[in-house]
Order: sequence, then C-alpha cells, then structure tokens
Amino acid sequence: METHILIGLKRYAKEVRQELDNILAYWLRNTYDEKNATFHHKVNKDNHADALANKGCVLGSRILWTYSAGYNFDKEAYSKYLPLADVAYQNLTNYFIDKDLGGVYWTTDSKGNPLDSSKQLYAHSFAVYGLSEYFKASKRQEVLGDAIGVYRAMEQYAFDKENLGYIDAFSRDWKPTEKLHLSHDGAKKTMNTHLHILEAYTNLYRVWKDEGLKKQLKNVIDNFLQHIIDPSSYHLILFFDEKWQPTSQMDSYGHDIECSWLLLEAAEVLGEKDLIEKVKPICVQMALAAAMGLEKDGSMRYELDRKTGHRNEDKSWWVQAEAMVGFLNAWQITGAKHFLDKSLDSWEFTKKHLIDAKNGEWYMSADNKNSDKVNLWKCPYHNGRACMEVFHRLKDKHYKLR
Repeated sequence: METHILIGLKRYAKEVRQELDNILAYWLRNTYDEKNATFHHKVNKDNHADALANKGCVLGSRILWTYSAGYNFDKEAYSKYLPLADVAYQNLTNYFIDKDLGGVYWTTDSKGNPLDSSKQLYAHSFAVYGLSEYFKASKRQEVLGDAIGVYRAMEQYAFDKENLGYIDAFSRDWKPTEKLHLSHDGAKKTMNTHLHILEAYTNLYRVWKDEGLKKQLKNVIDNFLQHIIDPSSYHLILFFDEKWQPTSQMDSYGHDIECSWLLLEAAEVLGEKDLIEKVKPICVQMALAAAMGLEKDGSMRYELDRKTGHRNEDKSWWVQAEAMVGFLNAWQITGAKHFLDKSLDSWEFTKKHLIDAKNGEWYMSADNKNSDKVNLWKCPYHNGRACMEVFHRLKDKHYKLR
C-alpha cells in the first residue's frame, strides 16, 4: 500500500477514535440525569435539557446500545460507561417493556408512564439490538432473556407466515392499527423496519446461536434480496403492501449505503460462505447506487422522489455517518480506491460542517444548525457506531482487504 494512503488511514483511525471519546462524553455530560437515574430525551442546540420531554423507546434503546458497545469496544478506557448502560437497561425494562402483553411501547411521558403504547416493530428491533449488546457487556442471563422475549413477541405477532417479512405496526394488544409511524400511504411493510430487524437479529445471533433465529435472519436477508433491493437500480424500495408490492418511488441514499454494509455483516455473522459471496457484489452495487446522492464536497443528499423529481437536499448527520462506513466497506470488498476516497470525503465534510466544535456532538443537519442535539430521533448510535466501525476496520496495521 502506498505510504501516503497508509498515513491517511492511520490519521482517519486516530480521528474517529477521538471523536468517539467526544460523543460518549457529550451524552454523559448533557443527557444523564443522575438524580432520577434516567436520561433526558430532549436537549437543544445550546445543550439545555428539557426534563419534562417525553421519552422514546428508540432513543432509550440506542443509548443502551451505544454505551454497551462503547464498553465492549474498549473495556479499560470506557469502564466508566458501563454504569450508564446499566441505567439505560433499567429504564428500558422498567418503563418500555410491556410485561402484560409483550413487546415494547413507543413512548412514555417524562415520568415513565406509557404514552403511545402501540407496538411498532421499528422500536422492537432497537430494543433487541440494545439488549443483545448489553448482554455482551454485562453477561447477565436475564438481559439475554429480555432480548429473546422481545424477539419472540415479534415472531409471534408480527411475522407474516404467508408472505414472509414483518408487518410494521400493531395496537398495544397486537391488533391491526392505522398508527404506522414508519410508514407512507398506509404501507404495511417498510424497508426501514426490516433494515433494523436485520441488524438486531444479527446482533442477537452473535450471542444466541438459536436455530429458529438463524432461519429468521436468513429470511430477512432473503427479503432484501428478493423484494427490497431493486434489481434494476440497486436502490432500496421503501414501502410495500403485505404481499411485497411496492407503494413508493423514493430513493433514500443514506439507507442504501447503510444497508450495503449491514447486509454483508449479517451474512458474515451467519458464517455461510456461499451467502457471503452472493451478497458481496450486491453490496458493492448498492454502494454505487448510493453514490448517486453524493456532492463534490463529500456530502450525501437525503433522498429523491422519482415520481415527482423532487430532491431532498438535506445533509443529515446519520447519512454522513453511514456513508463513512458503507464506502469503507465497499473499498474493503473491492480494493477500489474511489470507495476509500468517498469514505474519507464524508468524514472531511462531517468534520467541517456537522461536528459542533464549541458545544459538542453533531448537528442534526448541516443545513439546519438550530435543531436539537438530542430528541427522539437524534441519538448517539449512528455517529458513535460509525466511529467504532471505522476504527475496527482500520486498526489492523496491514489494512488487509476482505
């Protein structure tokens, strides 16, 4: 490898490692409510927390995942963050898990009383994701039991045995509902929910080698290969009816690039060589499709409505984070330097336009720096994970390609 590339990779690894320090410290300093043993779920751009704001299962689960993953990333350096994962776990199990009817609530009020008790599969996937990561950190069997409990509720009530895949949402008692938080025009199945079921089941399978889970994880991969990835463009199709008929014509560049690495990760965790080799070229094509959303400055646009031609030009924090990982993954698969350049360019844009050097964390959008630093959607998971993933992928001193 050329010396200047090697130097650039070492600098990249060093910088994301430092940024991970910054992200974890920010959430400790600005969201942890030690007095009430909880986390604030709303903090504005000036780091003023709203203690009365509602709390969300998605954000709570992402906080649990981030502090658990941080501890697992470097147990010595990040030992102080395991107690925060403990608090996040208690919050999730005490206030969001429905102990009577199974699954998890969508939101609670600031005191932890159920507010929106509907069963959204998107939230369930993050509960499984966070709980399985916390089990790796804590080694407590009851934690694994909680993760398996949410997984089994998903399988019992939401898995479509006839058409495969998962129905997006239900009422609290698992009846059909019109409260579809992740849907569009009443679509019953969504790419976004299946994407996060993919990562959740992958993480759970790492710690629980159950044959039923293995089968369902393979089913989710097949859902992507057969229905969700458009074979003509390699963009993701976003919304479907129950029989997998598309109901939208939207391209989401950030989800394209995120899926391009999560799909390969899932195949690798399953450990099936033929499946790994099958998905690798598909993941590369998805990265190329996602690159259609790139600008010359390294930023990535949000989405395109192909039906109307309208382009959402927003430069979102999570899109940039996923671009860092996804293009690096494509470089590792192919050795094609243009993919590495795209990952580095995304990081350069992030440093210049998204990281708030004064107040900490990342702006929610490079185009709107007045938005909250923390809310039910703005979390430490995308950017924290990107820093961990990039560092892990570059830490080998030989920088071997896959």
